[in-house]
Amino acid sequence: MAMRPYQYHAVEAIIDRVQNTMKNGYIWHTTGSGKTLTSFKASQVLVKLPKVHKVVFVVDRRDLDAQTIQEFEAFQSGCVDSSDNTEILVQQFTDTFRDPGTKEPKDTPLIVTTIQKLNNAIKNTRFQQRMAPLRDKRIVFIFDECHRSQFGETHERIKDFFQKHQLFGFTGTPIFAENANRNEQGLRTTKDLFDECLHKYVITDAIRDQNVLRFSVEFNKVFRQKLESISDVKVQAIDTKEVFESDEWVETVVNYLIEHHDRKTHHRFFSAIFCVSSIPMLIKYYDLLRKKREEGKHDLRIATIFSYGVNEEIDEETGEIADFNIPDEGHVDKHSRSKMDEYIQHYNEQYKTDFSTKDGLKFYNYFLDIGKKLKNREKETFDDRDRIDILLVVNMFLTGFDAKKVNTLYVDKNLKHHGLIQAFSRTNRIIGEKKTHGFIVCFRNLKLATDDAVKMFSNKTPVEEILLEPYEHYAGLFKLALEALKAIAPDVDSVNDLLTEEDELEFVKAFRQLARLKTILSGFDEFDLEALGISEQEFVDYQSKYLDLYQKVKHDNQVQKESILKDIDFEIELIQRVEINVAYIMRLLGELYASKAKEKEQKMKEIMDLLGGEIQLRSKRELVEKFIREQLPKIKDAEDIPYAFKSFWTLERQDAFTKLYQQEDLKPDVVEDAIGEYLYTGRRPLPNTIYKMQNKPSSFLERSAKAERIVGKIEEFVEKFEDGVGVRRFDLAGLRQFPPDLNQISACLRQVNV
Repeated sequence: MAMRPYQYHAVEAIIDRVQNTMKNGYIWHTTGSGKTLTSFKASQVLVKLPKVHKVVFVVDRRDLDAQTIQEFEAFQSGCVDSSDNTEILVQQFTDTFRDPGTKEPKDTPLIVTTIQKLNNAIKNTRFQQRMAPLRDKRIVFIFDECHRSQFGETHERIKDFFQKHQLFGFTGTPIFAENANRNEQGLRTTKDLFDECLHKYVITDAIRDQNVLRFSVEFNKVFRQKLESISDVKVQAIDTKEVFESDEWVETVVNYLIEHHDRKTHHRFFSAIFCVSSIPMLIKYYDLLRKKREEGKHDLRIATIFSYGVNEEIDEETGEIADFNIPDEGHVDKHSRSKMDEYIQHYNEQYKTDFSTKDGLKFYNYFLDIGKKLKNREKETFDDRDRIDILLVVNMFLTGFDAKKVNTLYVDKNLKHHGLIQAFSRTNRIIGEKKTHGFIVCFRNLKLATDDAVKMFSNKTPVEEILLEPYEHYAGLFKLALEALKAIAPDVDSVNDLLTEEDELEFVKAFRQLARLKTILSGFDEFDLEALGISEQEFVDYQSKYLDLYQKVKHDNQVQKESILKDIDFEIELIQRVEINVAYIMRLLGELYASKAKEKEQKMKEIMDLLGGEIQLRSKRELVEKFIREQLPKIKDAEDIPYAFKSFWTLERQDAFTKLYQQEDLKPDVVEDAIGEYLYTGRRPLPNTIYKMQNKPSSFLERSAKAERIVGKIEEFVEKFEDGVGVRRFDLAGLRQFPPDLNQISACLRQVNV
């Protein structure tokens, strides 16, 4: 399996660290970016280094132990021997392990194990004599999801025992000072444990590269009729335990699930996870859903799993999501266990299985079977009778679990920081065009927590890059797109009357935009196609014409000429990406302007880092820095920043344009037209256009090289001043003074409201 560039760079960083230092480090690659493959490739190279004795891949959850081994084996069969108990792990460490089948000695340079077994191997006195020779061996440890249990005494014990250790962590949600939780070791961050970050690939990188999907987050106000005073903000100020745990609350949320689940999941083509605040609340939700199913009010397939141990409740304020746990017999909550057995029996009846809580293995197999049913839905051989529509959980399956056919997360639970991003990320794996984003439906006021978490873990793009806009935003765009479509083809029959292939192209582009917006809007509760100005039948009829053109381009072998429609990607259900524009830059400059004097340099560095890391803005970084240095200190009112920036941009563009046509001795009006055509069509200027813009045509030998140079300069100009910024060009001809100053341009901009 080929690695993506960011995976390659991460592996290179780890290898360099091992070859040239004894330092540790961690890799920050967002959830869903393929950390297992990255860690495997790093391990594969590291085990071949002469100085490395063993590479140990460490996980801290039993579900990830099995899943990781399976994925490692998929990459290279036989590369990993799983250790079922600590004795086998010690044998692997001491090179005394024998193949269970052949009884032949088996070399184990790469070990996959859990942190609990690793802790036992170095702590238990029965293993100490055999493990002692490893103290001075060069051991490289790679930790999957490097937080939670690694933050306790075990981490320190590993470092103390292995004198020549190197520790490398992989995480999609690092622990920073802001989201650190206190344990027996105090407040600990990922950097405290693993030293510096060696490579970053954050959630906005993955969304930009289309490796994961964005999130559509909805905040629902429960009890609308009783809280008229807060109609402008959903779920505002509803924070009492009494309200959250009331029967009325549960009834309202359950009715919402029954009414809207099919819409969210494309009529159950996808599955959903519903996470709630506690086991007692889960029991209330499950029992009511079960009751309504028996009453014939829905036929959703509901399943659940939770731990039934004593004191399993987790403080919601920490944002931490607890790991999978099988309680021992001495620490069991009898009521919770009784309920879990009752629900497992429902599961057994529905899916013809035989699970229970009578022993740890049967309960663990129940856990695995749920995961298998969710993951296997993406396979063509999946039997739909095995599907789970909604899985109710408190903590399980919210971390370390990937299923592409899960597209919705219902939330009646306080989430924050890394726990929030991990839970949300259960929904954003890519699978086909029907899944355009992950749906998050919140019944708690998580707006601020969501914004904070997105900012924390995206690092270099604003919240808007990940979250979808409100329904009204897309409804407005849909109406504009519909107007554009009707301008080209007022009714369905008029599509047949389009005279040229260019006209057909415009229709294709217009309908594709409309279809994309409909796909996004269809996931919102407010969606009503008729209210947006077109009936379902009319939309389908237009779609039929659209598909007719598809057939014409793809299957008409009679056509001899090259069709321009072949350059069009026929998409009906693909999401449109958010464009970074001038508003984004204004927001950054406003934050810088408002910052305190002692914070300005640091804030400016952050902005420059953000611009340098975003490919659309990298070419503009120098100009933005110039504006900050030269013009921002002169501004007296923050409201003047947009006008001053547009004025500055206009002057810089004019200066760059003048240099372009003067240095190449070109006709400015022809160059301007060529730039406009390039912006409109996206096509590079043709050789004939380049020839027309030259005052003195080149010789035959120089013609090709000069044309390519001019085209390159035009592309650089467009990338720098036009792409992704959208500052309207301003006509300087009416200004008497030339070159004009910023104040003149700003005054004119205000007059025409540019």
